[in-house]
Amino acid sequence: MNITIIAVGKLKEKYLKAAVEEYSKRLSRYCRLNIIEVQDEKTPDNASSSEADIIKEKEGRRILKYINDNMYVVALDLKGSMMGSEEFSKFVENLGLSGKSNIAFIIGGSLGISNEILKRAHYKLCFSKMTFPHQLFRIMLLEQIYRGFRIMRGEPYHK
Repeated sequence: MNITIIAVGKLKEKYLKAAVEEYSKRLSRYCRLNIIEVQDEKTPDNASSSEADIIKEKEGRRILKYINDNMYVVALDLKGSMMGSEEFSKFVENLGLSGKSNIAFIIGGSLGISNEILKRAHYKLCFSKMTFPHQLFRIMLLEQIYRGFRIMRGEPYHK
């Protein structure tokens, strides 16, 4: 299985980079992982709704460059569907069993994901109604993907 994470913004903090490296190493037993960082746009304080849409559109165009036609696209979105870890594991497993073995997870910038990306997505997933920093969220997603593979294989990580 091929897992691609396309995320807006670069990780700067060493502890976040170390966590990504650790989960990337753990996931190498289960899948091919590719993490793509696209440049984020500067967001002015108190940006208007139209300014925010323009910023999301620019970031969205950068993301689209990395989405291939054969990818099953999962957008991480506050308005998406929620599921538990076991459901998420089954979701990923079922995608693989149905021939959709190239999965792209999209993490937007601080303002979210453009409408163009949301329309391109096959599925919209929400981890929580809470808002998280998108840099930290990358680690949370990696952890859940790792947990999902462990659950699929009946390995004891998820308890």
